Amino acid sequence: MSCLSGLKIIEMGQLIAGPFAGKTLADFGAEVIKVETPVTGDALRKWRLLKNGTSIWWQVQSRNKKSISLDLKSPEAQDIIRALVKECDVLIENFRPGTLEEWGLDPEDLLKINPRLIVLRISGYGQTGPYRNRPGFGVVAEAMGGLRHLTAEPGRVPVRVGVSIGDTLAALHGVIGILLALHERHQSGKGQIIDVALYEAVFNCMESLLPEYSAFGEVRQAAGSALPGIAPSNAYLCKDGGYVLIAGNGDSIFKRLMTAIGQKEMANNSDYGDNTGRVQHVAYIDQVIGKWTLLHGVDEVLQVLEEAKVPAGKIYTAADIAHDPHFIARQMILNQVSSDGDHVLVPGIVPKLSRTPGNIHRASPNIGQDNEQVLKEIGLSEEQISAMYARGIIWSEKKSNEQ
Repeated sequence: MSCLSGLKIIEMGQLIAGPFAGKTLADFGAEVIKVETPVTGDALRKWRLLKNGTSIWWQVQSRNKKSISLDLKSPEAQDIIRALVKECDVLIENFRPGTLEEWGLDPEDLLKINPRLIVLRISGYGQTGPYRNRPGFGVVAEAMGGLRHLTAEPGRVPVRVGVSIGDTLAALHGVIGILLALHERHQSGKGQIIDVALYEAVFNCMESLLPEYSAFGEVRQAAGSALPGIAPSNAYLCKDGGYVLIAGNGDSIFKRLMTAIGQKEMANNSDYGDNTGRVQHVAYIDQVIGKWTLLHGVDEVLQVLEEAKVPAGKIYTAADIAHDPHFIARQMILNQVSSDGDHVLVPGIVPKLSRTPGNIHRASPNIGQDNEQVLKEIGLSEEQISAMYARGIIWSEKKSNEQ
């Protein structure tokens, strides 16, 4: 029994934020019915590297889900959503604000159909406010939330994190919201609407950015690989051209670090005894550490620092991750079989639950793969389903290939 067994979810929308929330819940046993556009399906199916015509990314994002393909502009398709809402616990959507309303699927009306329904709405700027109607993607949200300003070398053009972190953060906040609402529903018996904005999810993770501005007028600036105000914590070049990240910013850790690299005098110098003192001398401390790392290769540096119990690590590539014994031991590298029978390595399941862990029990679906099963469960007959296929209201990849 998975911890979310019996929870039924409708996932509407596409690409990253909403579907990532659905994926996270599906990994822990929720039945997630993904609603896709006929013929093309979710745009993520064609993003980045493709295998047999489908994105490898799709194999991760939509595992454990079912797929139905509906033309949501059609009144009959909208009726199907209303019928599903009657028996579902959660609806996830990440359309532009107002889209559901345009389709006659206003969440307030859906709550009248099922008062226990929980609706997660993810959008760029939220459902209210002067920016609500602006198109919002994760990259823009990362900039507005304050993250992009900090991801650069000083004086250089700010760079993106490298993944769609704004979407993922919003998705995780959405999952938290769903779990909170489910807990509250146990007490009240009532559902509710959860409003998650991408920029707010990013902003929520910006630590002391705003309080420092409020208290001191301090506008935090980009600092490259360093961590401003905390020392030492940086990336240091090694003899073999690789970099090692060293976090020696705890008082006792700093002493162990300096001793390990042959700087006992600095280890015992009261000027460096706490973070305040070290920050005042951070340039010199980084210089000393950097000179030492340049004398050794990455592996040698890591071995010395591990023995000294100093937090340090190398910068992993995908190849490093795929072959790392710790990733493998923690079941973070899983061999997943796609719906076409291909094998692909995918990230494991987080978090780890001791009694009811998540699992991969179903390959990512083809477009409309579960039309018949889902529609029959809400009372549609074979004849009704066939008529909908004929009129293009529903569509499946399998039936299209058979024709």
